[in-house]
Amino acid sequence: MEKFNNNEPIYIQVMNIIRHQIVSGELKENDKVKSVRELALLFGVNPNTVQKSLTELEKEGLIRTERTNGRFVCVSKQQVDKEKRKLAVSKTQEYLAWMRKMSFQEEEMKEFLRSEWKGEDNHK
Repeated sequence: MEKFNNNEPIYIQVMNIIRHQIVSGELKENDKVKSVRELALLFGVNPNTVQKSLTELEKEGLIRTERTNGRFVCVSKQQVDKEKRKLAVSKTQEYLAWMRKMSFQEEEMKEFLRSEWKGEDNHK
């Protein structure tokens, strides 16, 4: 069961989880998305919340509904790359805003990223 925060609506958090599954490759083009009931149980939320999430993802063009077969991922590699970039830009902007708030200068931020990147590689 997922832990949700109180800072944004749960349906958006559910959307973001499914979006991440698509962008990360866990769900690929033409993969079937679990049913509303399965997702509601998995996330521990109301089925109406999941329904709203899936409807919004469909409006965004990430999934499609086939009447008698369920919902499927409908994004190509090119669309996934575009979505991945959008998410990366968003996270980068959050990071930069936080670092600026903490009074880091540009060169300090760059050096911090460089050292952390290298450190991450050493942990593998």
